[in-house]
Amino acid sequence: MRFISGIQPTGNITLGNYLGAIKNFVNLQNEGTFDDILVFVADLHAITVPQDKLKLRQNIRSLVALYLACGLDKDKCHIFIQSEVRAHTELAWILECNTYIGELSRMTQFKDKSQKHQTDGVSTGLLTYPVLMAADILLYDANVVPVGKDQMQHLEMTRNIAERFNSKYGETFVVPEGRVNKNTAKIMSLVDPTKKMSKSDENPKSFITLLDDINIAKKKIKSAVTDSDMLIKYDFENKPGISNLLSIASAIEEKSIEEIEKSFINKNYAEFKEYVANVVADLLTKIQTKYNEYINSPIIDEILDEGANYANYLADKKINKVKNKVGLGRKK
Repeated sequence: MRFISGIQPTGNITLGNYLGAIKNFVNLQNEGTFDDILVFVADLHAITVPQDKLKLRQNIRSLVALYLACGLDKDKCHIFIQSEVRAHTELAWILECNTYIGELSRMTQFKDKSQKHQTDGVSTGLLTYPVLMAADILLYDANVVPVGKDQMQHLEMTRNIAERFNSKYGETFVVPEGRVNKNTAKIMSLVDPTKKMSKSDENPKSFITLLDDINIAKKKIKSAVTDSDMLIKYDFENKPGISNLLSIASAIEEKSIEEIEKSFINKNYAEFKEYVANVVADLLTKIQTKYNEYINSPIIDEILDEGANYANYLADKKINKVKNKVGLGRKK
């Protein structure tokens, strides 16, 4: 059994990214279900919108350091940079030739992102990147892909592309299963708790990053939007702010929301926010301590070299098989 996943290096990872994705990667790594685990830095996906090249390179290294600081273990998984495996783009082109424009233009994220980038131009990459995402997965015969609910549309496209290719050229790709962890917390904005926490939000008080100054992160929690009835209870429809803070504390401490609610009966919002702020501060302190150990260490390059070698070994076998199926080049 193999699983693969990746995150774009487009700035600091938010608390929402950690609790919704990276923590899940670490849990899957440690549960021992999978024989092979690949986690990559999705730098090719990052350039669908304009990037500063120096900042992008810094972000790539920073993301690897955060992967390690958050608990990914070099002895249990392979970490690599997407662009260091050329077969990703080779396979993406072949799959694009077996994908339809109508399918791509219906993707929800394309509609959303193309609206945001109309002023600076909508790149073709914004339209076709779900095919690159399919290549990322199909290249390694991944059985399981951990995804959030908002990514299921892309995973379904990957499955459709794989099934279409297999039907046309014969069995080639494993059709992957999307794994949505129902226990994974969906973390919302601290300013508008009806929206998902996002580092692209214009208001920096709306999100917390893993590298935020600890005191600033605590202030963001304490100033989070709540309501006025002073009842600490999970009710997302009527109390989204308090519900969001309960979700954050529950996910970090791995306690049930009910258990936390009981411990705050007859207590006020200030006391509750102080508790959540300290829980977040403790997490960030642990992650940042490890991050600072890794960020300038040569071990990052050693890990990435090993990861690239392993990923290229798997990817080369698959891309050669695909080329032979399609009739490209000379049969070897």
